[in-house]
Amino acid sequence: MAESDREHAVEGWIWNENVQPFLALLARYAGYDFDGIDWQAVELGLEATDDAHLDRWYSYPLVGSDHHLEVHLAKAVGGDEVSVRVAGTSNPELLLRADTLISTFATRFVP
Repeated sequence: MAESDREHAVEGWIWNENVQPFLALLARYAGYDFDGIDWQAVELGLEATDDAHLDRWYSYPLVGSDHHLEVHLAKAVGGDEVSVRVAGTSNPELLLRADTLISTFATRFVP
């Protein structure tokens, strides 16, 4: 990952069940239409991840009409959490939105 991407990134964790809605909303902010095919790719990519090992993270690009984001994801082995890192933009508003989404989706929603 380029040094500039490290400087302009937000990270945290979200619950596993919130990964799909997190990505769908983040994609909307980037101007990308995240659909079922995207979700299948992410779901498959997440299977072999481990957040304790940087070489076992999964990266998914969200290349939209407004922004290009690189989302890095990895499951916590033995847990329900997924570590998340959003990079690829220096847009402060988009970084704030991504950070807010991470905070929001670290909450379990009661139906």
